[in-house]
Amino acid sequence: MTVTRTRVGIIGAGPSGLLLSQLLHLHGIDSVVLERRSRDHVLGRIRAGVLEQGTVEILRRAGVGARMDREGLVHDGVEIAFAGGRLRIDLARHTGRGVTIYGQTELTRDLLEAREAEGAAIVFEAEDVAIEGADTARPRLRYRNGGSERLVECELVAGCDGFHGVSRRSIPADVLSLHEKAYPFGWLGLLADTHPVSDELIYVNHERGFALCSMRSRTRSRYYVQCDLDERVDAWSDERFWRELAARLPADVASNLETGASIEKSIAPLRSFVAEPMRWGRLFLAGDAAHIVPPTGAKGLNLAVGDVYCLAESFAACLLHGDESALAAYSDRCLARIWKAERFSWWLTSLLHRIPGMTPFERRIQLAELEYLASSEHAQAVFAENYVGLPV
Repeated sequence: MTVTRTRVGIIGAGPSGLLLSQLLHLHGIDSVVLERRSRDHVLGRIRAGVLEQGTVEILRRAGVGARMDREGLVHDGVEIAFAGGRLRIDLARHTGRGVTIYGQTELTRDLLEAREAEGAAIVFEAEDVAIEGADTARPRLRYRNGGSERLVECELVAGCDGFHGVSRRSIPADVLSLHEKAYPFGWLGLLADTHPVSDELIYVNHERGFALCSMRSRTRSRYYVQCDLDERVDAWSDERFWRELAARLPADVASNLETGASIEKSIAPLRSFVAEPMRWGRLFLAGDAAHIVPPTGAKGLNLAVGDVYCLAESFAACLLHGDESALAAYSDRCLARIWKAERFSWWLTSLLHRIPGMTPFERRIQLAELEYLASSEHAQAVFAENYVGLPV
């Protein structure tokens, strides 16, 4: 058996795990990253693309923000379309901040290239990863790679392996409290090399269901329409998608919609989920391993970056200075921000979607909420504060 010794074992080579490895490297702390998927698979995943200002600043500090600063699209506002009209919320005026559009696929590439340039220990196709001794001073990660069994001995373990990963499942059930809400609809998303229909994101509340006009660059668009959970992607031709999207958009927006062949189409269910605490012994959860938000509020990746930033600081305090107080505070510190983001994402999802079984009363309440948002500067300021991201 091959045995590797390192200070921090990281499970998952998505943005969370790679960013943690990068931040630890800047502290002079070595790590090993284990990823069950192939390198090509990790780089090919289509994910979110809205970065909060705090996330942008953390990426710059990590030394991986150069391409993001060149190619990212800074947005100072966001639009909500409902009842035939459009409301623009001026994020910059209300908060002095905005958001940056930069695809998670590109961010993952930046992080991976930065780590590989430093010769980081990243193991792809690490099979059957198991966490041993997480409640002891010397945890270990056992896995298989290339037909051989291998072992990583470390001092701390970071579970950055997503909702379905091994990390959260390694914590005893009687330790965790799980909170979950499943929404009775999904998002059908389409990615296309077409010019975005708008310079800013447009969220749509419509009788036919929610829609979102987003982008990944000035020449690549990302669109979503609300759909039933039992829908099949292969039942949606490109033509059908574009037709349905146009039907939900305001007429002036639909008239400018540029259509084209899809690069990718997929259906994602929506859920809210929190596991607490985010620590057991020397095992710490970060990102989707600990929490999920519906994508409406664009919070998932940003929450993960916040977790990782706090985790890197906590690990550095422990490993470099022998101070474990930050480790003890990590879970409560992150959860305070996570629950606020969960609230905002739940509220915005409830506000913008057609809920199956919605009564006429509930529909009128939804419209009244939107009309209040349109008429109140204070309400728009609260929206903007949450949308651009609460402090890490």
